[in-house]
Amino acid sequence: MTTAKAQVAVIEGDGIGIDVTRATLAVVEAARGIVGGFDLDLVPISAGASYYAETGADIQPGGEEAAGEADAIFLGAIGLPHIRWPDGTEISPHLRLRDRFGLYAGVRPVKAYANAPKRLADPRAAGIDLVILRESTEGLFYSAAVHKRAEVVGDSAVFETLRISRDVTERLHRFGFRLAEKRKRRGSPGRITCVDKANVFTSMAFFRKIFDEVAAEFADIETGYNYVDAQALELIRRPWEFDILVMENMFGDILSDLAAALVGGMGMASCGEIGDELGLFQPAHGSAPDIAGQDKANPCAAILSGALMLDYLADRTGGEAFATGALLIEEAVARGFEENRLRPMEFGGDMGTEAVTRTIVDLVGERETRARF
Repeated sequence: MTTAKAQVAVIEGDGIGIDVTRATLAVVEAARGIVGGFDLDLVPISAGASYYAETGADIQPGGEEAAGEADAIFLGAIGLPHIRWPDGTEISPHLRLRDRFGLYAGVRPVKAYANAPKRLADPRAAGIDLVILRESTEGLFYSAAVHKRAEVVGDSAVFETLRISRDVTERLHRFGFRLAEKRKRRGSPGRITCVDKANVFTSMAFFRKIFDEVAAEFADIETGYNYVDAQALELIRRPWEFDILVMENMFGDILSDLAAALVGGMGMASCGEIGDELGLFQPAHGSAPDIAGQDKANPCAAILSGALMLDYLADRTGGEAFATGALLIEEAVARGFEENRLRPMEFGGDMGTEAVTRTIVDLVGERETRARF
C-alpha cells in the first residue's frame, strides 16, 4: 500500500493552545497507528503573544514562509489579553496568515453530541448539524488592525473598510456549494443559505448577487436567504432546519460563537480556514490563559479540527487514508459522548484535558478491536 505523506506546520501558540495542540497530535497519531497509510511531517513554528513578549516579533523569522510551504497548518490558539501591540490590539499573526495565503473559506461545523449540554429545551436540538461558512479574508476583517488598513483621523475618527470582491466571493460560494454536495452524499440535506444584509448595504447586495450566479451552476442544491439579524433569531428558534450558512467575515465571527453555544460551548467549536493551496485548522476558542497548563481545557474542538485537517489532506493529496483517519476520530468523539465516557470539565464533568485525550485515544483503538470480531 502506498503511504500518503503531508507536511503540517504546527503553531501551539498561547495559553491552552499548547495543551489542546498536544492533545490533538496524540489523537491524530493514534488514528494513524490504526489506519496506517499516511505519514505527517510536523514542522514546529513559534508564534503568538508569548513569543512577542520575548522577542518583539509575533512569529519566528521565516515562520510565515515555512507555514506557506506546508500542506496544512495546525494552530492551537493565539493571543493573551495582557500582551498587546502599542495601539491596544491583541497579537494575531494568524489573521495575517489568512490574508497572505488566501484562506477565504472559514468552515465552522456546529454539531450536537449526546450528553453534551443543550441550551435549547426543544428535543429537536439534539439534531443540530450545520456548518457556518465564514469568508475569512475580506468583509470587515479586511481592515483588521494587523493589516494596518484603517484610516485614523487624529483622535477624532477611525474609518475601516468592509470589502467584498467578486474574485473571493465567487470562490467562497463555489466552495459552499461543493461542500453542500459533499454533505448531501453523506446524508445531510445539502441545502445552503445566503446570510447577508442585502436590504441595507450595497456590498451585501453584491454578495447575494454573486451567490445567485454561482447557484445557477448547482441545480441539485437547494438554496435560501436570510438577513443576518433574522438568522440570529432562527439559530435560536430552529437551528436544526439549517445545513450550510454562508456569510461575510464579521457576521460569521459572531454567529459561529452563538451557534457553538447551542451545542455545548467553544470547547466543541472546530474550525478550518481553507484556500486554494493551503488550509489552516484550529479550535475556534481563545487561549483561555486563566486555565492554561492546569489540565482543565476541553480539547474536543482542537481534536475535531485535527479531523477536519485530515479530511482536507485527503482532498489535497488524494490519500484516502487521511479521510479514513478523520472519520475514525469523528466517530470516536461521537461514541465517547453517546456512551458518557467523555465528560469535560467545561460541561461540569470530572475529566480534564489529559483524561479526555486518553479516552479518545482509547476509543480510536477500540475501532480496530471491533473490526476484528
